[in-house]
Amino acid sequence: MNAAAETRWPSPARAWGMVGLLFLAGVFSVIDRGVLAIVVDPVRQDIGIGDEQVALLQGLAFGLFYAVMGMPMGLLADRVSRKRLVAAGIALWSLATIGSGLAQGFGSLFAARLMVGLGEAALGPCAISLIADLFPPDRRGRPISLYMMGQGLANGLAITLTGLVLTHAARGAFAGFPVLETLAPWRIAFVLFGAGGIGVAAALALLTREPERKGAAIPASAKGIAGAAELRWLWAHRGVTLPLYLGFAICFTAAYGAGAWTPTLLLRGYGVSPAFLGAWLGPFAMAFSATGPLLGGWLLDRAVRQGRDGARFVILRFAPLCAIPSGLAVLAGDPRLAAILVASSNAIFACVGTVMFATLQTLVPSNMRGSAISLTLVLNTLLGATLGPLLVATITERGFGDPAKVGWSIALVVIPCVIAASGLYALAERNMGRRRPV
Repeated sequence: MNAAAETRWPSPARAWGMVGLLFLAGVFSVIDRGVLAIVVDPVRQDIGIGDEQVALLQGLAFGLFYAVMGMPMGLLADRVSRKRLVAAGIALWSLATIGSGLAQGFGSLFAARLMVGLGEAALGPCAISLIADLFPPDRRGRPISLYMMGQGLANGLAITLTGLVLTHAARGAFAGFPVLETLAPWRIAFVLFGAGGIGVAAALALLTREPERKGAAIPASAKGIAGAAELRWLWAHRGVTLPLYLGFAICFTAAYGAGAWTPTLLLRGYGVSPAFLGAWLGPFAMAFSATGPLLGGWLLDRAVRQGRDGARFVILRFAPLCAIPSGLAVLAGDPRLAAILVASSNAIFACVGTVMFATLQTLVPSNMRGSAISLTLVLNTLLGATLGPLLVATITERGFGDPAKVGWSIALVVIPCVIAASGLYALAERNMGRRRPV
């Protein structure tokens, strides 16, 4: 790779402008993906389904196309205009979110969630690859952390905004609005959030310019069949890449499993209202989501400037263990303390994501950055987004047989997963010390 001083980087205004739009795209992606977790019981009652079917909508329905199309989207991100691919993805998932609000049964809602997953599969590979070509290596931590912060903040924003929409819709605030006045409150939330994403897609497509790809690359003559050269590179360095990817996926099995059901934990286990979620869980989730990635990005950039590249693995090894208290929110006794505990995990998982993505952008060749990120999304979906919510639901329904014990199910998923993730990151760190992958 050429030295940063010998490489022409985009102007700060241009670079940060694109990061700002990617930030907004990340916000809408998580809101559109996660709003279902806040309206579980209204959806169940409206279309007549159970917890396991809800878990399929949260996990498999979203995750199927997200996983299947993850690697093709990553390979596309390494070959075509990334900003256009992102804009098309945002438009697709936003329209599908509107469709979710208009769905009349389990089948149509499942199909809409599939399309949400298909659209969102384009964002991660393109966004991280774009940032790597907008900033030199010792300055990537902050922009990646800002992008990740948007997705973390969106968890809290989704809770707060959905709580506000549900509360005001129940009071008739949308009476007189075409279409909206005929919809149930939970449906209104989907339609409004989907409409907002379309504006972001248009701005990204019209107002930004694709940056030049920078850094060492896999030679075009060595690529052959799409994906073959990338897989050969990953396999050649499997001592680091295998535990790195698997540790991330298992860590986010805990994140997705808890995130899908913690609002329900508070609603069922502590008897709170949607307004409580908006007043307590939402703001604290946003505060922790802002703190985690910024701290992770700052620590990472500082360590790289000081020549301590190994610090990234230290962060990855210890950070997942900090999520254990959030997994024990069922023992809090007070709903406000429980809300703070579950919100704290947003900082931890966002920090892990920031450091993981920055690490991959440093390790892999420049023209497989998109596919390297897409592989994390594929594995996270197959193990995390699909398995995490379903594990919690299955333990609740088939293990405890009591919907009120969902908090104990969360604990039984989160704690073993974060311990296993920490161990895998430690293994990657040990193997990294033996042999540098690039």
